[in-house]
Amino acid sequence: MTYGKQTAVKQALGIYLPSAVCFELFFGFELEMRKIMDYEKNQILTVEIVDMTAQGEGIGKLDGFPFFIKDALIGDKAQIRVTRVKKNYAYGRLEKVLVPSPFRINPRCIFHKQCGGCQIQALDYEQQLCFKESKVKNNLVRIGGFAPEFIDKIMDPAVGMENPFHYRNKAQYPIGTDKEGSPVAGFYAGRTHDIIANTDCALGVEENKEILEIILSYMKSSHVPAYNEITGAGLIRHVLIRKGFQSGEIMVCLIINGKFSKIEGQYLPAQEKLLGALGKIPGMTSISVSINREKGNVIMGKEIHTLWGSSTIKDTIHVRDVDRDFETAGWGITFAISPLSFYQVNPVQTEKLYSLALSYAGLTGKETVWDLYCGIGTISLFLAKSAGQVYGVEIVPQAIEDARKNAVDNGIGNAQFLVGKAEEVLPQKYKEEGISADVIVVDPPRKGCDGACLETILKMMPERVVYVSCDSATLARDLKVLCNGGYEVKRGRVVDMFPMTIHTETCVLLSKLKSTQHIEVKIELDEMDLTKAESKATYAEIKEYVLEKHGLKVSQLYIAQVKRKHGIIERVNYNVGEGKEKVPQVPLEKEKAIEEALRYFQMI
Repeated sequence: MTYGKQTAVKQALGIYLPSAVCFELFFGFELEMRKIMDYEKNQILTVEIVDMTAQGEGIGKLDGFPFFIKDALIGDKAQIRVTRVKKNYAYGRLEKVLVPSPFRINPRCIFHKQCGGCQIQALDYEQQLCFKESKVKNNLVRIGGFAPEFIDKIMDPAVGMENPFHYRNKAQYPIGTDKEGSPVAGFYAGRTHDIIANTDCALGVEENKEILEIILSYMKSSHVPAYNEITGAGLIRHVLIRKGFQSGEIMVCLIINGKFSKIEGQYLPAQEKLLGALGKIPGMTSISVSINREKGNVIMGKEIHTLWGSSTIKDTIHVRDVDRDFETAGWGITFAISPLSFYQVNPVQTEKLYSLALSYAGLTGKETVWDLYCGIGTISLFLAKSAGQVYGVEIVPQAIEDARKNAVDNGIGNAQFLVGKAEEVLPQKYKEEGISADVIVVDPPRKGCDGACLETILKMMPERVVYVSCDSATLARDLKVLCNGGYEVKRGRVVDMFPMTIHTETCVLLSKLKSTQHIEVKIELDEMDLTKAESKATYAEIKEYVLEKHGLKVSQLYIAQVKRKHGIIERVNYNVGEGKEKVPQVPLEKEKAIEEALRYFQMI
């Protein structure tokens, strides 16, 4: 999809930056015209959905009061039932779509509402890309503190998929029983552990259905009990399926609640029967069991036993030309994948994401590169082909073992992998061994980079930092730290790794500020002529801008409060009250609008 198309869609919907996409924007929202008792639980209301939260919920408003409604889409006119009322917002359940959004489509999966996986499958795919792009941009503005105009300038169009279905190379299916006691496989309903029986997920590979039905048939005919989370009884807990998209190799791992028999190698009743049936599936390469006796949400056990075939499968990630619409560039890296290996679930988009990271790194063959949170070395080995030396750091020992093996298998000798926390290994190597970096690549978990890790990056001051993120909120937080420490954001791009869901990946390039390009000057606050900033726009001009741009009326007092928050001190004679009565505080919605006006007039 072209950038122009995305922009047109956003403008049509009224969600272009600075849109109130995120739920958090509504906290602190002060109601000026309504009282909370106007709404109550189970009340039926009709609302128009004007926006969507970062969690994919529709946002409907009545007299400025926001309602959050699951399964509602921007542009819908909907009948809702109020389910929960808070002081400044409420939740509702979608009862009926009265007038569907122009972007509402018929979902491919009939279970999309019950399943917690595909939150936005009913939304047109091009609009899904717009939603994710807006989500990332809003977090960069709201949390990172970047100007909307700047973010628009540096962000390239989102990278989507031609076919946004059947892209997952990995699936983990819980196993349970239905009301008749028969074994079932599927996915948990949203925020529950109730299994929705479904062997044909629209996001998984087509082989999943055949594999699951073989396992369920085996369990029923051989009287193999499913695991019961409440009692802790039963044998089979989950089924893990992985497929190499390039190799065609398939892995099946059954997670079991202990060993069935004391006989060596016998972990399942009628084991050979199951292995014989699964082994006939084209591409089947590895069948194993993982023993997990622990109660809780952790799926995989640490004890893995191969029952049939190889202990791993292989897959290849090819580099793509980012300047030619991600055409395959030829060479690739082959990886050995075990049941416990972290490996991106969307191989098509992974090639685009890693190629983008490689392009941002700007390697010439001489650079020393650090790849933090490296996993099994997927990005590290990509970088090593074009770098002088690469150091990969990962806390999981098994992942580092896989990374080292992958380096040997691909004939790569300039990649060294280290076990430990990035925030500990990086400072140690820098301080004790003097190992520096020209480029640092980070691909952290959802919680983002550790503070000590960011601090060390700022001490080492590599020329470039490439940040690959699966959570734009923590990305924005960390970018703010790096930019306050001497970096500037040069480019960024959303890569849709998870179509039909609210999740996405983002790749950002940061470059070190050159001392010749900026001068650092320390000025004490009392030395500044603060009225100069104030003189850039009058109160009347700010009021007019906010009214025209946002349709909001703001008072002089509200503008003054926002100015003070940003260090613009009012003249002594300005009327801010004498302390005898409570001064009204600016509502959050109006505060954001005033802040945008101040940025527009270059006052902050």
